[in-house]
Amino acid sequence: MAANYWESTQRRFWQFSKDELAQMRDELEKSDQNLVQMFPLPRRTHLNIYFNQQIGRLSKRLNVKQQAVATAQLYIKRFYSKVEIRRTNPYLVLTTALYLACKMEECPQHIRMFVTEARSLWPDLLHLEVSRIGECEFFLISEMNSQLIVHQPYRTLTSLQSDFNLNQDEFNLALSVINDHYMTDLPLLYPPHVIALTAILLCLVLRPNTMTGGNAAANIATLTSTLTQAQQTRPGAGGSGQNTPGVSERDKQQEARVTKVQRFAAFLAESNVDIEGMIDCTQELISFYECHEQYNDKISREQVNRFIKARGLDKH
Repeated sequence: MAANYWESTQRRFWQFSKDELAQMRDELEKSDQNLVQMFPLPRRTHLNIYFNQQIGRLSKRLNVKQQAVATAQLYIKRFYSKVEIRRTNPYLVLTTALYLACKMEECPQHIRMFVTEARSLWPDLLHLEVSRIGECEFFLISEMNSQLIVHQPYRTLTSLQSDFNLNQDEFNLALSVINDHYMTDLPLLYPPHVIALTAILLCLVLRPNTMTGGNAAANIATLTSTLTQAQQTRPGAGGSGQNTPGVSERDKQQEARVTKVQRFAAFLAESNVDIEGMIDCTQELISFYECHEQYNDKISREQVNRFIKARGLDKH
């Protein structure tokens, strides 16, 4: 068992570049071209949103803690990087991933509870028995090569809360950004601490009501400017840098925010954190919030349910 991320199987085997991830997915689709053409799916971000909503519904019924939900979401991403989704019943995979994650995060619940609640949630799409979860659990563990320990960004966020003097609203906003990033590819692309620092940056520089607004280009420019200035003030970077983050603040609360941003930028400048990675994470998250506005639950649900029923995956 790896005590830290740098020695973990997560870093060694489950962190990919964008090109590697795209190639893996392309090869999966090529191996099942007939299925892919026969059953079109929502764009990947919308599919992730739909799965997130479904696993959220199940976790609320079972009162599962957020860390286990996050681990389950990462299991699902890993599994579907190896297995073509149309060959599975996603509702069974979601249920099993949450059941397995609860065991790994030391908050286990009886398998029959998962069977009961999943049957109740998806009665027409999941003919579920205890044995099916057991079989699917073995399938998941096998595809993940028994590499089940997950390092999450939550620990970094909690440990840095006092360092950056985050108030409760800022902490909660950063927490929600971390929760949201599981609906993107970021957990497979970047280390947890980079995600956590990006979430802190978002909560300090952007107001909550601008996170999902239609001003993505301005948001990205503001955040990128803050990161670039931090990068330029690093020793040997050759830039003079500026302390102001480029956003106008008028009242005392906003002035305090500027001070926090300056402290955060100074921290980045003195660290060896991957700022280029943070810039990419920022762009991915802002793009995700833009994409979320076009999400249609009915269309996503129908496209998923169509291949499940057409292929008889709801029966066995």
